[in-house]
Amino acid sequence: MQVYLVGGAVRDRLLGRAVVDRDHVVVGATPQAMAALGYRPVGADFPVFLHPRSGEEYALARTERKSGRGYKGFSFHAGPEVTLEDDLARRDLTINAMAEDAEGRVIDPYGGQADLARRVLRHVSPAFVEDPLRVLRVARFAARFADLGFTVAPETIDLMREIARQGELDHLVPERVWQETRRALEEPAPGAFLRTLRACSALAVVFPELDRLYGTPQRAEFHPEIDAGIHQEMVSDMAANLAPGDALVGWCALMHDLGKGITPREELPRHVGHEHAGVPLVEAVCARLKVPAEFAELAKATCRHHLEVHRALELRPATVLELLERLDAFRKPDRIRVLLLACEADKRGRLGMTESDYPQARRVREAHAAAAAVSASAFVAAGLTGPAIGESMRQARLEAISRAIRDRSA
Repeated sequence: MQVYLVGGAVRDRLLGRAVVDRDHVVVGATPQAMAALGYRPVGADFPVFLHPRSGEEYALARTERKSGRGYKGFSFHAGPEVTLEDDLARRDLTINAMAEDAEGRVIDPYGGQADLARRVLRHVSPAFVEDPLRVLRVARFAARFADLGFTVAPETIDLMREIARQGELDHLVPERVWQETRRALEEPAPGAFLRTLRACSALAVVFPELDRLYGTPQRAEFHPEIDAGIHQEMVSDMAANLAPGDALVGWCALMHDLGKGITPREELPRHVGHEHAGVPLVEAVCARLKVPAEFAELAKATCRHHLEVHRALELRPATVLELLERLDAFRKPDRIRVLLLACEADKRGRLGMTESDYPQARRVREAHAAAAAVSASAFVAAGLTGPAIGESMRQARLEAISRAIRDRSA
């Protein structure tokens, strides 16, 4: 029985990055032998065990064979005769198909170290095409490593395009598409996720609402980058910069401009009312991918209200208060943080505007803080009851916002 550290832990150590997850492969063992050593079985589809002390995952070396459509269409075989090289051969990318023995020696049968040096994401074998989920995984790794200069090998893009052409992406379950997308939004460069999916014709399958943005012109005086798809890539990258690792902000930023993709051609490059036209599209995407409720609600709010936030310096106090009320911001104050970060990403995710100030966020933030400081206790103490308390609180909040704006302008 031999134990090897595998996958991302080896890759990240060689890149000089922090190792977060440590996965192991065990060669020459059986499930019975693992159980006898105190390992706890957790794998439903194939033998995976948790170490009795560290809790780290140990999987028996296995091979896999395509047996159906989609990413679940595989049969697995795990046995003492399966070699480490056999196990590594079933992995997606060469940089993920390396192992390390107990002495720290790297076992690299498929050229992972060379591809790390070249900054290339390359498939291990032609069997790559058998798992459609790998299209999303490669795009996610592109988002993770774009800042290090990694690109996807042209021959791997070709295989990803073949997966899309064969219709395999249609068999991905919504939860897995959402999971990979959410993880991509937590990476440093989510724009590379979109760019990679589009390069292999997968974006039109998985996110047709986003794919329609590409080639859609915008007014140059507001969007020097012109193309709405390029703008979305820049917005997603800016959201990751403003809120690192925050998938909620990233999702709101990703959904904010979907309405531009359905603007009638005769109206281009203007997009009047796109913030309202986009809301049903956001609802459809969130329903299709079974997105968590808070993600869906805030994405719709960002789509509907992002232009309103951009005009925050011009809004009347009553309009600001109405915005806060529609967001339910007094009961759920974090919604203001998310909305403002997504809107700032939209404003700064434009050619030549990445360093721009965004005073609109300060205006809304200060208005919210002033209004949120109004308490019902004073009105209860004054003897008010029922609807009268709510009406008095609303008036007091309006006055508090007016004072905050007046003080800032003085």
